[in-house]
Amino acid sequence: MKRFSVLIILLITILSACVKEAGEGGTGTIVGKVFAYDYNAELTVFRTQYYAPEEDVYIIYGNDSMYSDRTKTNFDGTYRFKYLRPGTYTIFVYSKNLNTKLPPDLAEKKTVAIISDNQVVFVDDIEIIK
Repeated sequence: MKRFSVLIILLITILSACVKEAGEGGTGTIVGKVFAYDYNAELTVFRTQYYAPEEDVYIIYGNDSMYSDRTKTNFDGTYRFKYLRPGTYTIFVYSKNLNTKLPPDLAEKKTVAIISDNQVVFVDDIEIIK
């Protein structure tokens, strides 16, 4: 009986160690687009709007305090983070601050969750000021 108890405790310990947190190593994907409102250098005159190519997009895994990875948008403003485990993620892009017109830039954020393996999560457009 003592061996059985030790085996059960060992099995529970091993299984609890296998619980994966948000991050790489899974089969989930997050996809979205970055939409830009383009202003002059002083941020006083609106010029145009478009899906932003070559824009840095960052991801935070779970409750991390720093970004975990980054990618760039392609020609049509689309970004993709692949190979993610189920969990909560924060996606963000830096934007000019139209209210103060001064640095620092703002982080425009979206929080999303991957619930299951092989899930593709589509994020609403992240809108930025350029």
